[in-house]
Amino acid sequence: MVYFEEDFLNFFKELAANNNKDWFDENRKRYENIVREPFKVFVADVIDEIHKIDSEISILPKDAIFRINRDIRFSKDKTPYKLHVGAVISQFGRKDKTNPGIYFELGPEHLGIFAGAWGPDKVQLEKIRRHIGSNLKKFEKLISSPSFLEYFPDGIKGDKNKRLPKDILEIAQKQELIFNKQFYYQAFLNPEEITKDNLLKIILEHYKRVKPLNDFFREAMS
Repeated sequence: MVYFEEDFLNFFKELAANNNKDWFDENRKRYENIVREPFKVFVADVIDEIHKIDSEISILPKDAIFRINRDIRFSKDKTPYKLHVGAVISQFGRKDKTNPGIYFELGPEHLGIFAGAWGPDKVQLEKIRRHIGSNLKKFEKLISSPSFLEYFPDGIKGDKNKRLPKDILEIAQKQELIFNKQFYYQAFLNPEEITKDNLLKIILEHYKRVKPLNDFFREAMS
């Protein structure tokens, strides 16, 4: 099924050159018809299909979809609108950055797909690090799996701590990823994929490939 017309990408290309409220207001109906509403339908279908794989995922599109408005309060860039749409499919949706799920953004620059434990808090981070240390063989098998690396060739990414408590540091000697403060994986595909009929399949395939690793992080934080 094709969810998005070619004008979906054109809208954001034009928005990039006219990122202001006046232009957006003039094109609001166009935005609603070719961006917002089709994206709601797409996200609903993604949620339904992921629920078949993971019954814990049972949210509504409104729980998953991020606003197109940028948060400019602390940014030097005061342009008001994002140049993509995005949604996170996880147990708690966009309001919880700790629960491993899958996030995707659609725009003219790329089809971006991200997953993993993006923002664990201090307690969760310690649990993840100790869980990796206690299940090192399982963890290394997951992150080196051809099934995972085929879709996320850069492996696990994330900011790192330069220093760790002594007992954690001993664990980190076994696996340098324990220095990470974040544990996420990303893939960037050609934006042309957005207007094709296999977009839903692409998202689901990426979800299936990361589910074992996502489950590992969920288990660590539980």
